[in-house]
Amino acid sequence: MKTPFIKRLLPKSLLGRSLMIIIMPLVILQVIAALIFYESHWHKVSLTLSRSVAGDIASVIDLMRSNPDKENVDWIMDLPAKNMNMLMSFKKGEIITSSQSVLSGKMEETLIKAMREAVGRPFYVDSESLERDVVIDVQLSDGVLHVITSRKRLFSSTTYVFVIWMIGSSLVLFAVATIFMRNQVKPIRRLAEAADDFGKGRDAPKFKPEGATEVRQAAAAFIDMRDRIQRQISQRTKMLAGVSHDLRTPLTRMKLQLEMAAADDSLADLKSDIGEMEHMLEGYLAFARGEGGEEPVETNLGDLLGSVSEQARRKGGIIDLHVESAITVPLRPKVFRRCLTNLIDNAMRYAEHVSVKAGKRGDLVDITIDDDGRGIPEEMREDVFKPFFRIDESRNPGTGGVGLGLTIARDVVRAHGGDIELGDSPNGGLRARIKLPL
Repeated sequence: MKTPFIKRLLPKSLLGRSLMIIIMPLVILQVIAALIFYESHWHKVSLTLSRSVAGDIASVIDLMRSNPDKENVDWIMDLPAKNMNMLMSFKKGEIITSSQSVLSGKMEETLIKAMREAVGRPFYVDSESLERDVVIDVQLSDGVLHVITSRKRLFSSTTYVFVIWMIGSSLVLFAVATIFMRNQVKPIRRLAEAADDFGKGRDAPKFKPEGATEVRQAAAAFIDMRDRIQRQISQRTKMLAGVSHDLRTPLTRMKLQLEMAAADDSLADLKSDIGEMEHMLEGYLAFARGEGGEEPVETNLGDLLGSVSEQARRKGGIIDLHVESAITVPLRPKVFRRCLTNLIDNAMRYAEHVSVKAGKRGDLVDITIDDDGRGIPEEMREDVFKPFFRIDESRNPGTGGVGLGLTIARDVVRAHGGDIELGDSPNGGLRARIKLPL
């Protein structure tokens, strides 16, 4: 099923989602505040400033109309420069040639609106020619009133202050929220790492409950669960070790009595049965023992594969080994040797030629064991990993073990954080592929 577009845009981590929950209301609040500011403060303040400029121009025009003498006009032109922050000049006999003002934004539109309300005469506004000033020409009956006024009279600097404050406060709040949420997420990450380490058989002695109450409860529950599982595994191992010891004692006595008895063809079958019982007992104990108390150590995988392959050759197997480069992986050497031995012995049992390869694939180690045997039907490739499952339902010891070899192999690989799968081999038989994290 295709993931919705919006869902793909959402953050995947708990930190990202928590920050989004905190930041999104803040952003919405800031947008609403900006809209309110623009619609009310900005509009009202700009209109008030524009009306002030238009009112000053209208006042000057009224003074000129009341005092038309040239001396009075000169005096009136000097007055805005002293008191109104404007430069004015009167161009007698001229006519405004431009019929359309040069505009660049809301400020100019507001000024035009104020000029229409206050002056009521033809005018022309140019806000592009000068960088810091605005030019206003007003058509009078006998000439043109030329006005130059500063942009500061038409624009409130509080707009910039508000925007800077809004962005700055958002960044500060985002930084504080990030630091706070990162500290809240750390205990959850440590809990996940501890669970992953436990799943891979690694001990995490420094792990302890910390963080929020709910995270502490989850951590305490994990520690209790880990202790219970370790206690159950220890009890199971001790119980089976005791059972093994108790069973070995009568088997040893039976073997000794058979060796001391007179040679008889009927005794050969009994010896074979006792040997099979010992073999089955070893398999059950190996399966129940699992990883035991072995700790992971940095292991040269090439050396380990070479040792297992050489052991298989001494049994008469034809083994080809190829390791692409020096590979060092944290392993429990004894149990991983058992895993490789089970896989190679299983291949040798049904094939004449076995090929073993190992190499790095990104952040994984890839180990393949190929054979030229009869393979395993695809629908049964998962079943063979089940305990005591055998393709040969007759359970003839001559055609296989007790049905625990592949089960032990997968348990070992998964305990190291990897996995094992079966597939078709390019050699015509079965391929067992192990993937381990570096």
